[in-house]
Amino acid sequence: MSSNTDTAQVEKVKAYLLALQDSICQTLELADGQGHFKEDSWRRPEGGGGRSRVIKNGAIIEQGGVNFSHVQGEQLPASATASRPELVGRSFQAMGVSLVIHPHNPYIPTSHANVRFFIAEKPGEEPIWWFGGGFDLTPFYPFKEDIQHWHAVAKKACAPFGEEVYPTYKKWCDEYFYLKHREETRGVGGLFFDDLNEWDFETCFAFMQAVGNAYLDAYVPIVEKRKMQAYGKREREFQLYRRGRYVEFNLVWDRGTLFGLQTGGRTESILMSMPPLARWEYGYEPAAGSPEARLTEWLKPCDW
Repeated sequence: MSSNTDTAQVEKVKAYLLALQDSICQTLELADGQGHFKEDSWRRPEGGGGRSRVIKNGAIIEQGGVNFSHVQGEQLPASATASRPELVGRSFQAMGVSLVIHPHNPYIPTSHANVRFFIAEKPGEEPIWWFGGGFDLTPFYPFKEDIQHWHAVAKKACAPFGEEVYPTYKKWCDEYFYLKHREETRGVGGLFFDDLNEWDFETCFAFMQAVGNAYLDAYVPIVEKRKMQAYGKREREFQLYRRGRYVEFNLVWDRGTLFGLQTGGRTESILMSMPPLARWEYGYEPAAGSPEARLTEWLKPCDW
């Protein structure tokens, strides 16, 4: 990316992200059949803003958010430049779409996805830019065919960019969404990539789009397959207990949450990934041989 094309390229990325947010919200509303996203537009005093969209108490989705943000500033926080000293003294723009969907039904997994773009600039020097993103699935009562479908869609999205891309970014996802203090993965994985600039700008942008566009293909068929499955108090209590792990990861380990808070992002939007209800129970042990006990067998890296 040369300096004279910066603005045009950045605007192309922004236009895609805004359209992606629209597409995902419209499709999820159709899948839910009852709930509607409500939008909050916000501005950031230091520069930029976004539009946060939240759906609550739908027929299928208990709560979910699909956020677009585009923030900018004259300098990055120390946490962002500690490992990237070349970013010191540069202005920056960061934009992306991030979403988390928490269904009512414990047999429908929670899902998360995001795609993002970052650029840091300094007069007289080439810009530093990269893309990131991915999607991952967190079931409470896993079905192997659902997980295989999820990963098949992920693999198909990566295929045009090289045969090594899917296994590389699948492994990165397994490693990133890992709760070290629990010694388990957050779910059954998917894709995760960051700092992507090894190809030319157009190819990197195309890959981000492929990942962003694949999310609905991966998730909606699982929702349709599981939405009528009956459940009771036991499954609901277990779902709320396992949601606690989701909160633990986001608050303890997630770099995006930390970056958002440290750059003065909108707190409500940053924390929209939290489930509406969750619970913790001291010393909880599921009954031996129960479906709840078997979940731990799935929470480790696996070749699906």
